[in-house]
Amino acid sequence: MKKYEQEAIDTALYWNEEGFNKRNPEVSVEHMHFPHIRLWDNRFSIFKNKEEFLKGFDQQSKNLASEEWNHTVTRSIKVIQSDPEKVHLILHQSRRDKKGKEYHNFHTLWIMSKINGKWGIQFRSSFLEGASMTSY
Repeated sequence: MKKYEQEAIDTALYWNEEGFNKRNPEVSVEHMHFPHIRLWDNRFSIFKNKEEFLKGFDQQSKNLASEEWNHTVTRSIKVIQSDPEKVHLILHQSRRDKKGKEYHNFHTLWIMSKINGKWGIQFRSSFLEGASMTSY
């Protein structure tokens, strides 16, 4: 594996563990690039800046709680295309409740970009439906 591929993977995993799972908005936006695009349910959500993304963060946390989400486990992560400034990843993820029981299993495509020397998530497309969907 190339060094830049590992850096992109490390950023994705950090975002998931420290940002998404801990519901930490600062860590989340720190490891994203804007505009940030998310494709779900055949609709695009385009967040022009971190303020737009953060408008829906608290609602997303409430929606996750309503589906009894506790954390998301990345079961696997694979590089499918890469160059030194852009890496396409396929993540196999598992949503779990507080007992660790999986209730949703899905794959997602993330495009990681390196801008001004920093890796961040710029695009996500998931085969996921559920309460955590929000635009802002």
